[in-house]
Amino acid sequence: MRLTLESGFRGIGAAVGLAVGAASTARAQVHHYAFFGMEREKLRTTPDFLATPRFEGAQVRYAWRQLEPGRDEYDFSLIREDLDLLTRHGKKLWIQLQDVSFSEQYILVPKYLLADSAFHGGVARQYSNPSNAGGGWVARRWDPAVQRRLDALFAALGKEFDGRIVGINLAETSIEFGKDDAHAPAGFTPSGYVTAIIDNMAALKRAFPKSIVEQYVNFMPGEWRPDVNRGYLDSVYAAARRMGVAVGGPDVLPHRPGQLGSSYPLIRASRGIVPIGMAVQDGNLAELNRVTGKRVTAEELLAFATGYLGANYMFWGIEEPYFTTEIIPLVRRTPP
Repeated sequence: MRLTLESGFRGIGAAVGLAVGAASTARAQVHHYAFFGMEREKLRTTPDFLATPRFEGAQVRYAWRQLEPGRDEYDFSLIREDLDLLTRHGKKLWIQLQDVSFSEQYILVPKYLLADSAFHGGVARQYSNPSNAGGGWVARRWDPAVQRRLDALFAALGKEFDGRIVGINLAETSIEFGKDDAHAPAGFTPSGYVTAIIDNMAALKRAFPKSIVEQYVNFMPGEWRPDVNRGYLDSVYAAARRMGVAVGGPDVLPHRPGQLGSSYPLIRASRGIVPIGMAVQDGNLAELNRVTGKRVTAEELLAFATGYLGANYMFWGIEEPYFTTEIIPLVRRTPP
């Protein structure tokens, strides 16, 4: 990590320490959800989740390919099944719509996008920075032809589920096309990507005027804040505040200079303006606290997310052993 970021971490870290003390007040406002990713079958096999009233519901990830098996042929049976189960247990559903993967194995867009030249391949391969190794696939979010198909999906989902689900979020903005965007696909530009993200947020908000709409906004290609700040993240966060779109993201990592110098200050600046939802995902509870040298705890992550970032919604991943040994006891003892 660059020296400028490490220096910034020390300054921000002091502010984080001061803010954490305010977390006990913020916790009274927080809504706790269990995050099941695409392991939706575990909704039925995780009894401690269903038996914990402080878990208001579940966040479940659905791939675009699952929801639209053919062009204009929508299959929302998985969502209906999960919503019915949760409703029977007095809990709510939060949808994460997934159009990006971080593994070469998974392409999450419908097959018709891949087969029709009108969609220019439908997806773009990701390449990690700086190694330029393959790193998954992302829908061509910036491609007008693909955006129109996303808009149609949003409209179909909203027609059936707006007001019936508590919220819906789009997957993270962070994508990589290798060092210096060396493998950027045809038609992609960082500034055009900013516009596309904002347009897609607006389309989802139109489709869901009643349920909470959230965009996970963590990093943007073409900049690395605070060293290289071209205003891309700032523009997305400003648009979200204008539209009333919730912000936040995957991973609560209070000791990572990258996050502290990038999205976290903008999330913090959005407190009290739009809802904030943060997800504790796989690996977060294996991180080391750089001050104590010990592994972070679920309580530390909750304190940071609520006290510093101002999170209203916490999505707790079900990674073991942390879910059973730390997260469930913590959620159960937090005040309603």
